[in-house]
Amino acid sequence: MPRGLPGFRLAGGVGVSEAPAQTGKDSAEHAFAAPLTLALVIGVGVFAFCAFLVLGAYAPDLHSGDNGEAHALSKSAIGFAGLVEAVRLAGDPTMISRGPLPPRRNTGLLVATPGAGEENAAGGLAFDGPVLVILSKWETAPDVLHRGWVKKIALVDSAWTPTLVKGALVARRRGVSRVALSGIAGPFATGSRLAEGPVDSLQTVKEPGWIPVLTDETGAVVLARDPKRPLYVLSDPDLLNTQGLKSIDTLTSAVTILRSLRAGDGPIMFDVTLNGLGKARSVLRLLFDPPFLAVTISLAAALLLAVWQALIRFGPMRHAGRTIAFGKTALVDNTAALINIAGREPHMGAPYAALTAEIAAKAVGAPRDLTGEPLTRFLDRLGVQRGATDAFSDLETRARITRDAGHMVQIARRLYKWRQAMTREQG
Repeated sequence: MPRGLPGFRLAGGVGVSEAPAQTGKDSAEHAFAAPLTLALVIGVGVFAFCAFLVLGAYAPDLHSGDNGEAHALSKSAIGFAGLVEAVRLAGDPTMISRGPLPPRRNTGLLVATPGAGEENAAGGLAFDGPVLVILSKWETAPDVLHRGWVKKIALVDSAWTPTLVKGALVARRRGVSRVALSGIAGPFATGSRLAEGPVDSLQTVKEPGWIPVLTDETGAVVLARDPKRPLYVLSDPDLLNTQGLKSIDTLTSAVTILRSLRAGDGPIMFDVTLNGLGKARSVLRLLFDPPFLAVTISLAAALLLAVWQALIRFGPMRHAGRTIAFGKTALVDNTAALINIAGREPHMGAPYAALTAEIAAKAVGAPRDLTGEPLTRFLDRLGVQRGATDAFSDLETRARITRDAGHMVQIARRLYKWRQAMTREQG
């Protein structure tokens, strides 16, 4: 292009101009930025994948469970989180049960809060100690203004019957009333009384064949026990839930009831598996729990080292050479390797001794018709004259009978040294 014309135009208005030359600095920055960007993208991807695995494994534990329903993790009015905290502050050991309990455990107390119509599932909990099942009472809806709060809609249909006992009936009082509970059977002393705060629509239960434990002032059953096992049913959840604990009388009675039902020094356990908040075992979770955590860390470290070795070389790159090199040395090495692979090394002694004798005979001018034993005696006599340290006959015998590869190498060296003494070779 002529000097002074940075560009020219073609027909049709198409313009062509020179592209600016890329400087060495810009090229170096571009070459450095590409690997750095790639490394950052890979690092972010690996971190996101690992975080996904960990969060997927521990998602049930990270779930607070404060969804407004009637269970031990709910802080709503019908929840029992307040009861858990009250028992803990009273000095009793507490535990939220989110999985199977240890087999044959019979101390403590397991509190279950199944939904309406699901009470029979509480009987299947693997616990040999006392179990307290709290019946349902309220139909609620979430409070849109306060997360975790609920609004009462109505009472559960009175036609509902608990599935723990065939023929059980539920009854309710009208309005709000104060309740006085009386002990009828163990573990409460006969005639003992528990004062409760105001209860809205007190709910009682009639269970044929079950033993009344606590009754109200009218004789209606509030707490009953299965005669065959330590399984208790509390008819009204308002005697233990957060709504009822706002009264100091109800709070005192709630702690007394749990302490009385508790067996031995075991903890008071609140089951949430029946409420869909259980912690299931999984293969993914095992990767991050001891003792398999050590294996996971070892595999991760090995992977990081492999990636490090792939990205950063230790020393200059080594270029691969020919598989079969040129020259006599390569030919000898390959032949030796083949002999070694075939396992023929111990059988090479006698042929090598014969070849050495032939070379020495030609070098000293031995008669051509001289072979075998006469040639051996001739070479021994000549070897003494020429100062050979070994007798050829002795070396030949050793080479013929040895089968050890290391011993064979030693004999071959002594044969070569004898040959040098006979032929006056150098090297």
